[in-house]
This record gives sequence, structure tokens and C-alpha cells, in this order.
Amino acid sequence: MNIRLLALGHKMPSWVDSAFNIYNQRLPTHLKIELIEISPVQRQKNKSSSQIKALEAEALSKYLLAGDLHIVLDEQGQLVTTKDIAKALDSWQMMGRNVNVIIGGADGLDHTIKQQAHQIWSLSRLTFPHQLVRVIIVEQIYRAYSLLINHPYHRE
Repeated sequence: MNIRLLALGHKMPSWVDSAFNIYNQRLPTHLKIELIEISPVQRQKNKSSSQIKALEAEALSKYLLAGDLHIVLDEQGQLVTTKDIAKALDSWQMMGRNVNVIIGGADGLDHTIKQQAHQIWSLSRLTFPHQLVRVIIVEQIYRAYSLLINHPYHRE
């Protein structure tokens, strides 16, 4: 099983890369997250939000392989808890399927990507900057893993 974080956006501030790497390095080798940065479409006056999302969906689709499990992060998705993510992580490991966690661009994700999703998660009803979402999701996967192995990182 491989976990890939497909993120629209590039050239992140150093603190984002640093924080992402800290949590990713804490994960065991078989759970390391592969970060795939996809360049967002440049905003232009002659392109609508729908057109931008459609072009970004084309770029994302290249990474959405048949047989993989696709998890979309979207503010309208199902609110998930750390325990929900731990259950999902446990299930992913049992299935042995590759998992793609997808973070949209500034305009969100095109409906075609959402339609391909096996699950749509919301991390919060708050709106987070995309840079921060990368850090939150890797930390939550680390926390979920810690919960599964009864490591004291997660406390209740």
C-alpha cells in the first residue's frame, strides 16, 4: 500500500515542507506519504473558475489510477475525526490498495474529480489555507497510526 498526497499548488514556504517532512519521517517506512505537487492553472481574466477547475482536473486525472482508493478533501465532505482516519488507515492496510488523498486548488475541485472519489472528507467546517492542509493531513495520518499502535502521541 502506498499513500499519495495529490496537492494542487507548488513552491510552498519552507515551513510547510519542514512540517510535512517532520511528520512523514515519523511514519514507518510502509506508510510514508508520497507528496505529488501539481501546478495550478494560472488565473487569467478570460478563464472562469469552472474552466480552471476543469483544467486542473485533467492534470489530477493522470494520477488517479484504476484500483486506487481516492479520498477527496472538501469542505462539504463528511466531517472526520482522528478515530475515523485511524479506522480508514487500518482498512487501507488490510486491503493493500494504494490511496490517493486529494487537495484541490484555490477554486476547489471539479465535479469530475469528486465523482471519482470513494470518500469525500472534511477536516473542518473552517476554511484552511492549502499549505496548512498538507501539514494537517500528514499529522492526522501520523496521529491515526499512533492510535492504532497504542503509542502515547494520541491522548484522550
